[in-house]
Amino acid sequence: MKTLLSKSTLILSMAILLFACGGNDKKETVEKEAETTSKTKSLEIEKPQLTFGFIKLTDMAPLAIAKEKGFFEDEGLFVSVEAQSNWKNVLDRVIDGQLDGSHMLAGQPIAAGAGFGRQAKLVTTFSMDLNGNGITVSNDVWSKMKPNVPKDSDGKPIHPIKAEALKPVIDQYKTDGKAFKMGMVFPVSTHNYEIRYWLAAAGIHPGMYTADNVQGQIDAEVLLSVTPPPQMPATLEAGTIFGYCVGEPWNQQAVFKGIGVPVVTNYDIWKNNPEKVFVMTEKFVEENPNTAIAVTKALIRAGKWLDEPSNRAEAVKILSMSQYVGADEAVLANSMTGTFEFEKGDKRDMPDFNVFYKYNATYPFYSDGIWFLTQMRRWGQIPESKPADWYANTIKDIYRPDIWKQAAALLVEEGNIPATDVPETDGYKPATTDFIDGTIYDAKDPISYINSFKIGNKDKVAQ
Repeated sequence: MKTLLSKSTLILSMAILLFACGGNDKKETVEKEAETTSKTKSLEIEKPQLTFGFIKLTDMAPLAIAKEKGFFEDEGLFVSVEAQSNWKNVLDRVIDGQLDGSHMLAGQPIAAGAGFGRQAKLVTTFSMDLNGNGITVSNDVWSKMKPNVPKDSDGKPIHPIKAEALKPVIDQYKTDGKAFKMGMVFPVSTHNYEIRYWLAAAGIHPGMYTADNVQGQIDAEVLLSVTPPPQMPATLEAGTIFGYCVGEPWNQQAVFKGIGVPVVTNYDIWKNNPEKVFVMTEKFVEENPNTAIAVTKALIRAGKWLDEPSNRAEAVKILSMSQYVGADEAVLANSMTGTFEFEKGDKRDMPDFNVFYKYNATYPFYSDGIWFLTQMRRWGQIPESKPADWYANTIKDIYRPDIWKQAAALLVEEGNIPATDVPETDGYKPATTDFIDGTIYDAKDPISYINSFKIGNKDKVAQ
């Protein structure tokens, strides 16, 4: 799989290709650049010209950095990075081959392989980031929540703020005969599962899915609906929803516009949780194995670059460009440079709000993927009970740490990352209680985890 070409062999291969193609000028330029710009151990790249997609969110940063800092070109890759309108469009365009790969919700390739929504064989070789999301409510809802939030000696809200503070507000809406509506970005998004987790931990039912009802609002005390991330602030301002869960910069945008208050981040809901992944089809990876390794190498280098604190200001400037996130630098910097602003003027240190490399953030851990499967089952997107080994077997077809390891080994050999940054792991993180409700999560015992919650499906499958 990782065939290395000598310089002379690569040049000869290009010459033969050019002769066969009749000396196409564009092809000649691309191939010549591949030879002259490569700074790493050249893999035999099957497909050097690639088109990748993304949604306008801060956590698309590894793609922007890999392109702008030349990491893709170092691998002999010539990549176009194109913004997409919504997550469904991202999924469809990757499956249909219009995109070679994309920034994607971690739950999307998992759902595609587990039976919920459009089915396809998708894989991820790279986890794009940890944390990065928040839950924001309207100013009106915050004014009603705030009296229920514990304060410190200075009168400032004590974080993390739990949904217990929101429960009386929801109850009052119900008494008044009004539905309490909140937004999330996609049915299989981290945001959907995070806002559900936060609400349910306080005894607020966020609704169930069934095979016949894919709205996820059965028995719901809060009606959750889909809104594309960049539209969240405008939808909140219009009063269509009263709060939302989204990635940056769309929580900080609400603060800057004075229309809402972020009340909790996903770092507090699940400390150092996985967020987005980079996804390709299984077919693309099988047909272009060296290209997949090269893409993963470039993205790992981008993650490492991003987590150098001295690089964050430059990263903010790059992300503010219209072809990437396109938000104001000040809005992006509010969360990208080690702080996070809650109520206007209440800016707090949060150095790990956006993590792109630390804590083995780029490694596609099986245990991260299994968590998403447990939530799909908990809320009914997976309508039937599954045995414990189904969770492990399903995720191993989707998460591909074997490709990550090949990429990382080459980066170590080249001196681009230290060997100590390659985890020694079976793909499972240790069991953890780093959740807002303190519930223990052990990916090797998914059935017990599902059964540990008061709200949600229960499984009685023999282990």
